[in-house]
Amino acid sequence: MRFVLALYLCLGFSAIAAPEGGKPAEAAKPAEAPKTEPAADKPAAPKIHESSVLIGGKTIPYKVTVAKLRIEQDDGKPRASIFHISYERSDVVDPATRPVLFAFNGGPGSSAVWLHLGALGPKRVEMPGNGTEAPHPPARVIDNPLSILDVCDLVFIDPVSTGYSRAEKDNKPGDFHGLNEDVESVGDFIRRWVTEHERWASPKYLLGESYGGIRAAGLASHLQSRFGMSLNGVVLLSTLLDFSTLEGGSDLGYLVYLPSFTGVAHFHKKINGERDVLVRECTEFAFGEYASALLKGNALDPSAREAIAAKLAHFTGIDPAVWLAHNLRLDATFFRAELLRKEGKVIGRFDARVAWDTADQAAQGPDCDPSFELAYGAFSTAMLDYLGRDLGYKEDRPYEVLTGVGPWRGDPDNAVMNVSRRLGNALRDNPYLRVLVMAGYTDLATPPEGVAYSLRHLLDMPAATRGNIVTARFDGGHMFYLNPPDLAKARTDLVKFIEAGKR
Repeated sequence: MRFVLALYLCLGFSAIAAPEGGKPAEAAKPAEAPKTEPAADKPAAPKIHESSVLIGGKTIPYKVTVAKLRIEQDDGKPRASIFHISYERSDVVDPATRPVLFAFNGGPGSSAVWLHLGALGPKRVEMPGNGTEAPHPPARVIDNPLSILDVCDLVFIDPVSTGYSRAEKDNKPGDFHGLNEDVESVGDFIRRWVTEHERWASPKYLLGESYGGIRAAGLASHLQSRFGMSLNGVVLLSTLLDFSTLEGGSDLGYLVYLPSFTGVAHFHKKINGERDVLVRECTEFAFGEYASALLKGNALDPSAREAIAAKLAHFTGIDPAVWLAHNLRLDATFFRAELLRKEGKVIGRFDARVAWDTADQAAQGPDCDPSFELAYGAFSTAMLDYLGRDLGYKEDRPYEVLTGVGPWRGDPDNAVMNVSRRLGNALRDNPYLRVLVMAGYTDLATPPEGVAYSLRHLLDMPAATRGNIVTARFDGGHMFYLNPPDLAKARTDLVKFIEAGKR
């Protein structure tokens, strides 16, 4: 989701001797200077700041560096400048033994501000309540005692065109807007950062949220095969691996979303029972009886249709008649408008716990996502304030929290973007690589069952490797870390994951 630094143009001037005897300047013939390539714009010097944060009752001193790293072509010509913010614990005797985690958000077209100031960094945006309310503007950052900086160093990466990262001159932004192009440029950044900071011996982790999970899966394979950089862990947070799991109109999409409808309906008290039991039962129903019914299409007999509609109502709180009218298939957009229609409210896409009043109770879909609206302005304001006042970094251009990067080129090997095999190959080739999947019950952007389905369909994965994949569920939605209990649980799960990767 958007930031800028003053670049200093290095100009080269050649001295020209004054003409003799008052002759017109155009008559003078200066000696020709040797032709040289124009000097490249260079990023300004990094801004470095020393600070500390209290985590678990202990004071953790750290160095924060705000900088741009320029990735280059083989001939040394600049390709892009990658804006990043890194946090390194400063009381460590040998940094090479300390884990480092590279984090990024998704979009594509999002900066890393959400993970940075929402969950992982030593500062976080102050949000009221359980993350379903908008803060009173202007939002500010506060210390984050639930940061994971005590156990690993952190590098937050803004891919090209997001944050303050930009393509260099003679390069088009679109050159970086694609699955493989994005993986390659972010991979080059990680290689350069690790080299410049002498961290090849450090345990290395990736954490990607949303589309960032696609990027992380691609990087796990790319870093290993291209640079021989074997990772210790990959964290997939509120993400997907295969876009076919989200395709509207496909039977698979309906199956994947159904358990999330159950979690959301339970939160809004439209169904009764124990949530985890209901979600588990719904998942079994979705990939069993419901899947069989959808596969039959119009060959499903009327009595079976009614029986399925009744079970769908049981798991979602949506009337059987509505399910029958929609041929037993409801997409997430309609569900967001329908669940609380009688109350005159619509629910969020990123976090369906959020419910706002609607002006059009008959609409087939919401006209906004209240869960995004309550966070966007807060994170943008807080980030710019933190960068400028606390870290002393300013640019004239806008910080692109979330920007358009279309058209985004997909995977040339797949009609639909799917990186499951890339992650599977990385797991196959590195028996010590571990994966942590983190997902929220009320996420209607990337439902948890999407990743679960993709991982189940890595059919050639050795049985022993399956044990390298662990899953954690949270009460909130896409950015479940905005809910304080979920943030505390996320820290516990991440620390356990990282600590387990040590020799």
